[in-house]
Amino acid sequence: MTQKTHAKKEMVQNMFNNIAPKYDLLNHLLSAGIDKGWRRKVRKELAAIHPEIILDVATGTGDLAIELAKMPVRKIIGIDIAEDMLKIGKQKIAKRGLDQIISLEPGDSDNIRYEDNYFDAITVAFGVRNYENLEKGLREMYRVLKPGKMAAILEFSKPASFPMKNIYKFYFNHVLPTIGRMISKDKGAYTYLPQSVARFPENKEFLNVLLKTGFKNPRQNRLTFGIATLYIAEK
Repeated sequence: MTQKTHAKKEMVQNMFNNIAPKYDLLNHLLSAGIDKGWRRKVRKELAAIHPEIILDVATGTGDLAIELAKMPVRKIIGIDIAEDMLKIGKQKIAKRGLDQIISLEPGDSDNIRYEDNYFDAITVAFGVRNYENLEKGLREMYRVLKPGKMAAILEFSKPASFPMKNIYKFYFNHVLPTIGRMISKDKGAYTYLPQSVARFPENKEFLNVLLKTGFKNPRQNRLTFGIATLYIAEK
């Protein structure tokens, strides 16, 4: 693993630890609450396969895990490298009385501590673009997923059509970093966000990465004019 790669992981970890206290507020504010609807889409996709044990990678403060707990599941395990985010997530889970269903723990997408073929479903919401090594992280997800089961990946994407493309570009590159910086007091976090989205492979390019890392039948559902995309793939 290169020094540059190590530097990315450390940067992402520090950044999310720094903004943890304001993360939920900014998430819902900057997306005008639309992010809640996107997470519901993930739950509805997974409901069709009736998963009992789910892994939520890059769980952050546990918003997706909490949404998924609305299904009749046995266990949801959320992992993240930013422990300050997990602390806030645990408080939210306890407040909702979901301690017996959801557990959050420190964990890295590159080295998931669970055995092969362990989970009925794996989810990631707005986290794969932060993976230290995208293909390695996806292969780890594939490894711990049971055969015939599903991975659901929710990620930001870039609208392609006028005028949403232009509105989005202005908002993401100018408005969002300014508001994010003012509220979180972190100069880099909300500048990093549009940069990481711009670099992330999307559409057919990401579907091909899923195929390359072992998944089959990858497909995508563009959400809210293409601001976000839900990718589904199977093992």
